[in-house]
Amino acid sequence: MLTWGDSPMAKDAPPAWSGKIAHATLEIGDARIQGSDVAPGGYETPRGFAISLDPDVAEAETLFAALAEGGTVIVPFQQTFWARAFAVVTDRFGIPWIINAGEPSA
Repeated sequence: MLTWGDSPMAKDAPPAWSGKIAHATLEIGDARIQGSDVAPGGYETPRGFAISLDPDVAEAETLFAALAEGGTVIVPFQQTFWARAFAVVTDRFGIPWIINAGEPSA
């Protein structure tokens, strides 16, 4: 993660942006998600999408717990007819996540 204040462009950014994220990378297994803070006044509550993860079953519960911390559980972590581990959670930043792991057990 790189904040505007720690970036080579710090002198060109407004002082209020010093702690804002200029670039961040989140690696989940082999997947990589990149992002940054938006300019002041540009943030809108996310809607109309969810990020879907397909981890192995052993990792699914750990991911769920981390995403649920400070967030809202929509569908609790559970086994379904299509997956050994499934959950839906909105994290503390308002980002919706779907965790879907493993084939159902026989």
